Amino acid sequence: MSQSVKMPALGESVTEGTVTRWLKAEGDEVAVDEPLLEVSTDKVDTEIPSPVAGVLEKILVAEDETAEVGAELATIGDGSGGGSDSESAGQDTATGDGADEPATGDAEKHAAPEPEATTESTAAPAEAPSTDTEQPVEKPRAGAQASAGSGTSVTLPAMGESVTEGTVTRWLKTVGDEVAVDEPLLEVSTDKVDTEVPSPVAGTLLEITVGEDETVQVGGQLAVIGSAGSTPADGDDPGDDTGSGDDTDTDTGKPGTRDQQPAAEPTPAPSQQQPAEPEKTAEPEQPAEPEKTAEPEQPAEPEQPAAPAASTPQGAQGAGTSTAATQAQPTPSPTDSLSVRGDTGGAYVTPVIRKLATDNGVDLASIKGTGVGGRIRREDVVRAAKAAAAPADTPVDAPAPVAAPGATSAAPVPDEAATALIGTTQKTPRIRQTIAKNMVNALQTAAQLTSVVEVDVTRVAALRARAKKSFEAREGVKLSFLPFFVKAAVEAAKVYPVINSTISDDLKEITFHPSVNLGIAVDTPRGLVVPVIKNADDLNISGIARKIADLADRTRTNKIGPDELSGGTFSLTNTGSVGALFDTAIFTPPQSAILITGAVVKRAVVVPDADGNDTIAIRSMAYLALSYDHRNVDGADAARFLGAVKKRIEGGEFEGDLGL
Repeated sequence: MSQSVKMPALGESVTEGTVTRWLKAEGDEVAVDEPLLEVSTDKVDTEIPSPVAGVLEKILVAEDETAEVGAELATIGDGSGGGSDSESAGQDTATGDGADEPATGDAEKHAAPEPEATTESTAAPAEAPSTDTEQPVEKPRAGAQASAGSGTSVTLPAMGESVTEGTVTRWLKTVGDEVAVDEPLLEVSTDKVDTEVPSPVAGTLLEITVGEDETVQVGGQLAVIGSAGSTPADGDDPGDDTGSGDDTDTDTGKPGTRDQQPAAEPTPAPSQQQPAEPEKTAEPEQPAEPEKTAEPEQPAEPEQPAAPAASTPQGAQGAGTSTAATQAQPTPSPTDSLSVRGDTGGAYVTPVIRKLATDNGVDLASIKGTGVGGRIRREDVVRAAKAAAAPADTPVDAPAPVAAPGATSAAPVPDEAATALIGTTQKTPRIRQTIAKNMVNALQTAAQLTSVVEVDVTRVAALRARAKKSFEAREGVKLSFLPFFVKAAVEAAKVYPVINSTISDDLKEITFHPSVNLGIAVDTPRGLVVPVIKNADDLNISGIARKIADLADRTRTNKIGPDELSGGTFSLTNTGSVGALFDTAIFTPPQSAILITGAVVKRAVVVPDADGNDTIAIRSMAYLALSYDHRNVDGADAARFLGAVKKRIEGGEFEGDLGL
């Protein structure tokens, strides 16, 4: 019996979500509460777990598609209803190397050799003209799809207005592999973008037309995909093609390839092929029969088509196990990347991550991904590269730290992650798309401007220095300057409620909120996220510090709930945490303001002494900026609010909150 997986409620005002990534494929087994997919809304990115244990039978909403709350996303059952789906999706568990192959993986061994001999016998005459005319071998390659009724050409798509060609940088599949619709086949690089080219159809990769590091025009053929059942026929018809096609780097040695091709194809000989015997009797065929005897070779032949399916670039390989094995070795030349992709356990790895791993000599199979669903992230590769380099660097580069200080004063050097991004074009993440839309909409909706004041935080700095050790021991979190700024801001927002207000869309009403629900901007690897401290005006400094630490941690680990990302009435962003003096941040309606706290720095300032005379002293100083909506907040309102915050901070009377 099948169980539906539905889009859950994702927040008070969220009515729909977009599927950003499926973590399981059709036919996969899932456990209860195991993550099935990732969903993005305009407020949160989250995972949806499986409600039951079973087999994922059907995916109803594809990636990048949007579904309403309550809509059915997938069905999970006992596997009885998902077998055919999983097979059509390219699962190898049931169909072996091809869905349309004359026999499945188990049936191949028991299939009668006569039909295959017939197939090969029809292929053998096609080889004779192929060996006579080695030069036209390139043309049959282009027409291979025509000779195979089910062949579909994979062409280089348009990749930009002024892009006319692309270079194949890496093949993700090899000839004989099964591919699903939209499954990445290869990576292509142009002067403007590096991208993957997906398969237009499901089937078996019959032929690779353009090798790695070769350039092809837009619209040019890259490969041929067809049914697995046609692989032996196509593998023999363009058998010379694949011989030269796979050996595109050795086209200058075509006579050698031609000599080896018949040697690699004694398969028709056991079928008593008269046209093929004159070519093949000379060298390999006679030794093949005495070594293997006709009796065992007959049952062995039905297994031969499996070899071409896995290594079709060599052509049909029936001379013997040893020759098939030796000729299978050159095949992985276009599949070096496949080993990287395959060794990740089937998890999707972006081209950037694969390139980063290759450049640093990191084996992706040795990395345990820390991303959602075990995905390998950039940080995982960088960490593995540093760990691998550490043992070698320890003895040799022991004196290096002496030179390091000099190096740090020089021009900054991009790390591996930054280097991997330079010169590439990446798909914009959903969260970044949401941020972009919200920021532009905010500027187009509200009349935004910013006021700035300078604040002396010397007394707060001294108070923090006295209390931070005991505070951390008691509360379990570190005491930074931020809780002091938050406390002063929410107090001032109660005194000047227009800062904590909302103006209606028709501009006819202003709502003054009863409590301060403070949004705290959190910098995460995915982008800027703003969780909300509800009723922040009811908390003391200890409560604020704990709440900030908790929300920031859960936001960065993607464990924040949708309800905690909505309902804000006023926001704060601490750009000073990364050294910025001040900023002109953008608030998002229906809020009317955001406070920006700058870095606390020591510098010489003019201050009055006890007698009222001016003197120069070293003080801890910071800038506070307020971006606000001029539709309902005047500049004087903003200045009064900032003045109240300034006075509270410079007074430094927070001993009661700290238990001092």
